[in-house]
Amino acid sequence: MTDTRLRLLTFNCWGLKYVSKHRTERIRAIASVLASSDYDIITLQELWVFADFEYVRSAVSKKLPYAKFFYSGALGAGLVIFSRFPIITATLHPYALNGSPLDVGAGDWFVGKAAASIILAHPILGEVQVFNTHLYAKGGDEGPEYQRAHRLVNAWEFAKLARQAAGLGRYVICSGDFNSVPATLPMSIIRDHAGLTDAWVTTHPDVPEPSLTSPPTPHDAIRVHGITADSPLNSYSAGKPLEPLARKFQGKRLDYVFYRQPASQPASGRTPILRPVDTRVVMTERVPGFPFSFSDHFGLEATFVIEAQHGGDVTDPATRRRESALIADSQANGQPATDKDKDVSPEAITQALVSLTERYRFAHSQGRLQLMIFFTCIFLLVGIIVASAWFPSRLNPVFTIITIVLAWLATSMLYIGFVYGNWEVNALTNIIEELELYRAALQGRQSSHTIR
Repeated sequence: MTDTRLRLLTFNCWGLKYVSKHRTERIRAIASVLASSDYDIITLQELWVFADFEYVRSAVSKKLPYAKFFYSGALGAGLVIFSRFPIITATLHPYALNGSPLDVGAGDWFVGKAAASIILAHPILGEVQVFNTHLYAKGGDEGPEYQRAHRLVNAWEFAKLARQAAGLGRYVICSGDFNSVPATLPMSIIRDHAGLTDAWVTTHPDVPEPSLTSPPTPHDAIRVHGITADSPLNSYSAGKPLEPLARKFQGKRLDYVFYRQPASQPASGRTPILRPVDTRVVMTERVPGFPFSFSDHFGLEATFVIEAQHGGDVTDPATRRRESALIADSQANGQPATDKDKDVSPEAITQALVSLTERYRFAHSQGRLQLMIFFTCIFLLVGIIVASAWFPSRLNPVFTIITIVLAWLATSMLYIGFVYGNWEVNALTNIIEELELYRAALQGRQSSHTIR
C-alpha cells in the first residue's frame, strides 16, 4: 500500500436479519473477499446485524484497523465504514423523511435511512471526509410525482452535507447506494449542489447510450455502464421484470463513488489533487461453493491517485515548493486552485418543488383520511359498548375481539394521522420553503450577471 494511491469499495450487503436470503453464508464470503483485498476504505450498506459487523471487522482488522458502525432508527442504519487511516470524528445525519411507518414492507422508516460520515487523517491530503449513505428506496424513476418526494429530500440534505464539508477545506468522497439512476433529479441535485464528480464517468468517458432495440450484453452493461443492481447475472434479480429504462441498460446503476477537492484553500498554500484513475464493478461472480451471488447488488471499487497539481511526486519536497509557488501565482491572478461550489439550476429546483408540493397535498389528504378512520373506530367502539348490553352473553368473546381490533386500529390511525402526518407535513414545509428561498437567490444572482 502507498499513501499516493487511495482505493475504495462500496457495497450493499443485503444483510437484514430473517429477511435476506442466505445472509450468513454471504456475509462470511463477503468478509473473506474483503480480508484478501487491498482497499484503504470500505463503505458498506445494509449490514444491519451487529454480529455480522463484528465478523467482518475481525476479518479485515489487520489491514483496516479503524471502523465505525452507525446506529439509527429502530433497526439501525445498516451503514459501516472501515478505514486504513485513523478516524478523527464520526457523525450520522438521519434524513428528515424516510417513508411511512405504515409501509412495513419497505421498512425505510424503521431503519432510519441516513448519511453517515467519518473524517479521517490522511498523511498527504490531511482531513478527508468520507460519506456513506443509502437513500430512500420506494418511488423509482416512474410513477406519481408524490412518490419521489422523500428521495428528493434525502438528496437535498445529502448535497448540503457534502458541500459544507468541502467548504471547510476537506477533501470529500461520497459513496453508497443512492437508489437512483444517473439521469434522475436526485442525482442531478447531489452532483450540482455539492459540486461532486462521478468517478465512474471520469474513468469511462464518452460511453454511448444504448437503445431498447440494441441493449448491451449483461457483461458489457456491467463493464461499460457500471450496472450494479437488477442485472440478469445476479442470482437474486435474474428473471426479474424490469421497467423500460432498466431493460435498456440490462439493469441499473444505483451505486456510486463521488469526489471533490476542497472548496477553500488550505493554510499551507499547497493543494494535492485527488484524481480517479480506475473504477470497476466487482463481486459479480457467485459465492464460491454456492449457486447464489454475494448480494442483490454488485460492488463498486474506485482507485484514486494523489498527485501534485502541476505534476510530479506530491511527497517530494521540491515538488511541494514548486506547487506552493504556482498556487500562489494563480491566487494572485484570481484563479483559485481548488474546487468551487456549483449551483443546481433553478429549473431543477422547480421540478423538485413540484414533487414536494404533490407530496405535501398527498400527506394532508392521507392525514385527514386516517383521522377520519380514527373517529369512525371511536364511534363504532361506543356503539358496541352500548349495544352489548342487549346481546346474549355467548357473544361476548366476539365483541371482545372486535373491540380489541377497533381499539388497535383507532390508536394506530391517531398516531399515523396526527403524529406522523404532522411530522411529514412540517418536514415538507421546511424543505419547500428552503428550496424556494434558494431558487430566488439563484435567480437574483443570474439577473445581476445578465445586467453586468
